[in-house]
Amino acid sequence: MPTAYFIVRATVTDPAKRAAFDEWYHKEHLPDATKAFGISKARRFWSAGDPSLHLAMYEFPDLAALERGTGADTMKPLVAEFDRCWPGVTRTREVLVLAEQFGA
Repeated sequence: MPTAYFIVRATVTDPAKRAAFDEWYHKEHLPDATKAFGISKARRFWSAGDPSLHLAMYEFPDLAALERGTGADTMKPLVAEFDRCWPGVTRTREVLVLAEQFGA
């Protein structure tokens, strides 16, 4: 079964809020989400081309594990906490399944 990724894209339009968003995501949200999802690997990115674009990538061993880990009961409290802490920060979510990996 190929590795699956849950991607959350957030747009933090106010540059003055990005440092606080970074700190909150690092200290609170990323640890809470990885624990809730039952995974041990996640990555975060800021876009080099669009400084307001933040991406979080949560890695699951396969699609079935992703679907179990991101069910409604898991997502509801995470989404509610995000919305409480960051009203107005828009998000989209995407599920990707690894098609190929090349190299080491």
